[in-house]
Amino acid sequence: MKCRPFGEWARTFPVFSRKNCAVKQFLFRTSSPLRWTSLFEAGAFFYAILKGMSTIVKRLLALAFFSSFTISNLVFAAEDWQIIKVNGHDYLTVENIAKFYGLPADVVSSGEKTQLEAVKNPLEFVRDSREAMINGVRSWLCFPLIEQDGKILVSRTDVAKTIEPLLRPQCVANVGKVQTVILDPGHGGHDKGQPSRYGYEKDFALDVARKLRPFLQAKGLRVIMTREGDYFVPLEVRAQIANATRNSIFVSIHFNGTNDDPNATGFEIFSFTPRGAPSTSDNAAAPSSLSMQPGSEVDAQSLALSVCIYHSLLGHIPEFDRGIKRARFAVLRLTKVPAVLVEGGFLTERGECRLIAQQDWRAKLAQAIGVGIENYQALGVKKQPPMLVADYRRQGPGEKLAPQATSPPLPPPWQRPQISQPASLESAAIVP
Repeated sequence: MKCRPFGEWARTFPVFSRKNCAVKQFLFRTSSPLRWTSLFEAGAFFYAILKGMSTIVKRLLALAFFSSFTISNLVFAAEDWQIIKVNGHDYLTVENIAKFYGLPADVVSSGEKTQLEAVKNPLEFVRDSREAMINGVRSWLCFPLIEQDGKILVSRTDVAKTIEPLLRPQCVANVGKVQTVILDPGHGGHDKGQPSRYGYEKDFALDVARKLRPFLQAKGLRVIMTREGDYFVPLEVRAQIANATRNSIFVSIHFNGTNDDPNATGFEIFSFTPRGAPSTSDNAAAPSSLSMQPGSEVDAQSLALSVCIYHSLLGHIPEFDRGIKRARFAVLRLTKVPAVLVEGGFLTERGECRLIAQQDWRAKLAQAIGVGIENYQALGVKKQPPMLVADYRRQGPGEKLAPQATSPPLPPPWQRPQISQPASLESAAIVP
């Protein structure tokens, strides 16, 4: 799928200036590609005519020349999106979105959510809901779909901030620029995280990070751990470690738990919520409070990272798909680099907590995350879509995750050395 610039349709083309050539901006902001060969051949001929004319005349004729080549593209770009205003907010129809991306789309009723388990179309929405299925993976919109005059409408915010980076992560600006991966094992020390009959979340998360580190290093990536042992690192310090590292991404590793549903299972992944939008768990947030929440300049890159990791997780490990979600967790809010938080299953569910307690299963989880990170890095090089769940599941047995040497089992808590809590970034455990 070719990357046609998204979002530029909402901006005003700049005027001519010596520092910011409007012709350059004019051409590169059109939605449809121009026939560059014909353009420059004609330009060479036109340049010969311009010789000897005054500067003002040259500029006027140049504008007319380039406009003749771009006017059809500009009309097409303007018609690409048909904004519908509802209570002061911008919406687009499902049909309009499907036409722009050249993909089939479908809308099911809220009582037919089970149909989302089967991949029928690249875009599947649920009426009156924030739930969607995008490229075979459950995803959560910022705002629910609404209906007006018989048309199903999607928030313009979601088209720009959710659908675009989920469908075309390779088109996100500055995507894939990563040399260092900050691995953040959740909790630690006195903060045990979610308990289970087999151990604590803090220990399982640390073990996954330890298994993931050599996998990433073998791919040529530098790895920094926010903690190396069983001690507590403040959330703001974890974010500082990431922010102090150039060309880095932040991957926080956790496991889930709930008191409401002992049968809850599955994976989910979070990136930072866009400004002005509710998080996935916010059902009745006041608009005034949302507008006061900070945004992030890398929220699109973070969602692209979520896409790559989450598709790899579900493609390699057949767990329940809880979806790609948004949250304002401190480690996501405070980081200024692409950041995600992975929930690798529920320690409160009998069968899943038994799996999480197994060394081999955690090694497989670590490698699946590593493959996703590798795919994210490739976005900036190949400029091609990442592998999707269906791609991973079509792979033959020989192409599955290769077995890796497992790290030694963690000793029981009472046999571990006591490590003092780091009080600052300088004293926190940082491994280059």
